[in-house]
Amino acid sequence: MHRVRTFNKIAPAGLARLDPAAYEVGEAVTAEEGILVRSASLLDYEFPESLLAIARAGVGVNNIPLDRCSEAGIAVFSTPGANANAVKELVLCAMLLSSRDVPGAIRWVRNQAASGIEVADVVEKGKSAYAGPELYRKTLGVIGLGAIGALVANVALNMGMDVYGYDPFLSVNSALRLDRHVRVVQDINELYRKADYITAHIHYNEKTRHMIGAGAFAAMKPGVRLINLARGGIVDDDALLSALDEGRVTAYVTDFPTNRLVAHPHVVAMPHLGASTPESEQNCAVMAADELRDYLENGNIRNSVNLPDVVLERSGVMRLCVLHRNIPAMLANITTLLSRDGVNVENLSNKSKGDYAYTLVDLNSEVDPAVEEDLRNLAGVIRVRAIR
Repeated sequence: MHRVRTFNKIAPAGLARLDPAAYEVGEAVTAEEGILVRSASLLDYEFPESLLAIARAGVGVNNIPLDRCSEAGIAVFSTPGANANAVKELVLCAMLLSSRDVPGAIRWVRNQAASGIEVADVVEKGKSAYAGPELYRKTLGVIGLGAIGALVANVALNMGMDVYGYDPFLSVNSALRLDRHVRVVQDINELYRKADYITAHIHYNEKTRHMIGAGAFAAMKPGVRLINLARGGIVDDDALLSALDEGRVTAYVTDFPTNRLVAHPHVVAMPHLGASTPESEQNCAVMAADELRDYLENGNIRNSVNLPDVVLERSGVMRLCVLHRNIPAMLANITTLLSRDGVNVENLSNKSKGDYAYTLVDLNSEVDPAVEEDLRNLAGVIRVRAIR
């Protein structure tokens, strides 16, 4: 019986992927092998030795201590693309909100009615204060062309916009999702110079912290409208507010409000609505549960943020899952040890990611527990698991 602890409320569609005959699932589960989490912080959570994997029903993982997980041999999964359509739709809304002061116009109408004025008599005169440009034939710059960015770029093309994209880590799969008319640039400053609207879809980390700062604003086309539904920290708020005051940025729409931002008249701030749809929550929960189940039952790693993706069809009698440091001769040491003990390898896959590597080995016979212990004692090995 696998034990999975839940943090936050996980959509029932996701929980249904874990067979109750094989899984004990809930908030009260202890000595868990897996964790399903959304936004709850695990930064100070003391992981039990039994914990093998954490599946985040979402994309951002700054609520999970990745370095600590990697050192403990805990795989961390996210669900890229599961909420992409929900965010894409909100980006379209944000682009319209940045063009026309729709919130201000709605407030004005309500205020007129509240003051006793007949609204129908004043709308024609009052509407001019809330006018703004159309999206058609304007230029959109998309920073980050992953699952969300590619959808945004493609739909903007369908709306008659010119689209420039920037992504120094553009994968083959992401490139294949892009419409061929998206102009992918190698220099982000070219995107800044061209774009009337800019939307960012990148992860937040030390490299992207305040990526959009004073230098970026200075390079942007005057009057640009900026949308950030990714993470608040990628924009330098001090530089942004200065750019808004100077008129270099016409409007800023964000999903990550602060009191300072909300106070500015040209900021439209929402309470992190990007993936807040029932469809998105269901998709994320299902994807997270499937990733966790495949890892616990088969050792396969899909969409890990701290370990390499390794997927191998099961063969043989048993499978060894070896998480180790990415150092020379590790694979040779593993196979040498197995052959020394007369163990025949049926199939094998090995991949690395940064400082870590993962090896799946299918064997055509059961091995003595002593062999597993020998593997654990190899220099550089972090965790060994046998799946029978």
